[in-house]
Amino acid sequence: MTETITPWLWGFAGGGLIGLAAATYLLLNGRIMGASGIVGGLVDGSARGDDATERWFFLAGLLGVPAVLAFLAGGADTHATSNLAVLAAGGLLVGLGTRIANGCTSGHGVCGISRLSLRGIVATVFYIGAGGLTVVLFRHLLGVI
Repeated sequence: MTETITPWLWGFAGGGLIGLAAATYLLLNGRIMGASGIVGGLVDGSARGDDATERWFFLAGLLGVPAVLAFLAGGADTHATSNLAVLAAGGLLVGLGTRIANGCTSGHGVCGISRLSLRGIVATVFYIGAGGLTVVLFRHLLGVI
């Protein structure tokens, strides 16, 4: 089934679903759907009671839905490296970056830009630029990924 759909359509559909989820979360909860903030509240213990339950359900959906869709589609081609050390280092650096920037791609990029937040726009410009430089350095110059 996945071969019959043009690859850019998957990205288009996924982007639309992320935007719809962000708008729904803001309308129903009055809060920004920033994944790093949602997870951060669970990690640092600031989320309590119903707020913690909501965050756990969000996290379950964030991890579970793509896993179920990949299973139903017969797998997913991520183009990620098979080097687990590089994946772990990348994950840790992304986590560190989201804490330093006080937000992630969903908070700054999706929700911040859609609200015309200068802070969100500036953060997005910098993390997209840093990502591009990282690819040039580690893939094209060093050949690690």
